[in-house]
Amino acid sequence: MSVPDSFDWEALRAEAVAVSRRAYAPYSHYPVGAAATADDGRVLVGCNVENAAYGVVLCAECGVVSSLHATGGGRLTHVVCVNGRGDVIMPCGRCRQLLWENGGAGLEVLTARGVRRMDEVLPDAFGPEDLEVVDGA
Repeated sequence: MSVPDSFDWEALRAEAVAVSRRAYAPYSHYPVGAAATADDGRVLVGCNVENAAYGVVLCAECGVVSSLHATGGGRLTHVVCVNGRGDVIMPCGRCRQLLWENGGAGLEVLTARGVRRMDEVLPDAFGPEDLEVVDGA
C-alpha cells in the first residue's frame, strides 16, 4: 500500500459524492460517482448512466475518462469512486483497464484499504506497449 501524501483525497471524494447524486441508475438502483485529477490539476467527474439494454451501461469511470479527453487530454493522477451512500468502492475490472490506459502504473486510487497505485490494483496490466510487441510481426 502506498504511503499517503499531501493530496486532498477528501475534497476529491466530495466531488465523487456530489456527482453520484446525478447518476442515472433506474435499473440497478446503485448510483456511482467517480472523480479524478489530471496531471494539469483539472478535476474530472463522471457518474454511471444505465440503459435498458444492460450491456451499454456507462460506468462512472467512463465519464471521467471522456471528460479527460473532452477537456484537453493529459493523464490521470488520482481517482476515487463512491457508491450512493458515499462509501469508497473499487472500480470494476473493465474500468481498471480504462483507468490504466489513461493514468498508467503510477495512477493513485483511493480504495477502502487506503491509497494504492494502479499497478497494485491491476497487476500485470495489458497496455499500449503490449501492442507494439506484435506491430510489424
